[in-house]
Amino acid sequence: MSWLFNDLPIHILLVHAIVVAVPVAALCLVLAVSWPEARRRLGVVTPLLALASLVGVPITTEAGEALEEQVNESALSELHGHLGKDLLPWVIALFVVALVQWVWFRFFTGKGRFAGLISSRTLRIVVTVVLIVVAVGIAVGASVETYIIGESGARAVWSSRV
Repeated sequence: MSWLFNDLPIHILLVHAIVVAVPVAALCLVLAVSWPEARRRLGVVTPLLALASLVGVPITTEAGEALEEQVNESALSELHGHLGKDLLPWVIALFVVALVQWVWFRFFTGKGRFAGLISSRTLRIVVTVVLIVVAVGIAVGASVETYIIGESGARAVWSSRV
């Protein structure tokens, strides 16, 4: 497979999509899990954004590995390549929690199809609070990891040019 688009390494193009998609999915997750009006408006968009991130990260990583073979290796580019592999577990978690929160609020709370299965108000509150805490932790972790990887990539490219 060619990792070029109009003679540009596709990694460069994909990175920009990931740098936007992961933090936006993370923000949507936090909003959806903690704010009922945002949850109603976002609906299935949150898990779909997280899924897009999940699909995009391994493709971007593969394209980056192909690019790494074509450029002069440096300690910074090697660090960037190593850090790039750390994002996948975060986006897996982001997708899983986005899907779980969507299913939880859509089907098990309010007027959801299976809301009657959980009659304990306390249990519903506990599950919701746990979802909020986990969602915030994963959203922050995924966003920070995306920033760290992006910053290391920018340093790898621009440190030799300045």
